[in-house]
Amino acid sequence: MTLFPVLVLIVGYLCGSVPFGLLLTRAAGLGDVRSIGSGNIGATNVLRTGNKGLAAATLVLDALKGTLPAAVALRYGPEAGAIAGFGAFIGHLFPVWLGFKGGKGVATYLGVLIGLAWKIALVFAVVWLIMAAIFRYSSLAALAACVIVPVALYLTGQGTFAIAFLVMSALVFWRHRANIERLMAGTEGRIGAKG
Repeated sequence: MTLFPVLVLIVGYLCGSVPFGLLLTRAAGLGDVRSIGSGNIGATNVLRTGNKGLAAATLVLDALKGTLPAAVALRYGPEAGAIAGFGAFIGHLFPVWLGFKGGKGVATYLGVLIGLAWKIALVFAVVWLIMAAIFRYSSLAALAACVIVPVALYLTGQGTFAIAFLVMSALVFWRHRANIERLMAGTEGRIGAKG
């Protein structure tokens, strides 16, 4: 049984490391998504190709690669679910197939949350929508939601998940360093803005 957490982490990581944004844009004949915009493999950068359908598909698949391993492992207990979900999240951020250069993790973060605590995922969505509606910054909305999630998990007695998401939230902030700098400088692009 001592190898079980390691196995769960590895399986979660491999699920999370599938670079759907890159695979979908290549399959659609749009080239390497890493050569445009931010260079990320996530849905936001896929949207910069001008193909909203591909961006939406990337968003859903990046979420599902967090949801599925977390939800399956949760059947073996909250620790297993948290480990698998964390593995999937790390896989998206640092995929072995792409030299450990992945996305920023928000969609996979939300996917893991759906798999482990769907009611708190609704809290994430509400916070994101409110912040996005008020300030029109997708990055700020995501960061605000990632602050609320560990607190909400802790307050609802889900301490194991709260710890995992505290670490994941810190990593989301770290991956959004450039966005935070632009927010502070007033140069971050707003939702719906052209260019």
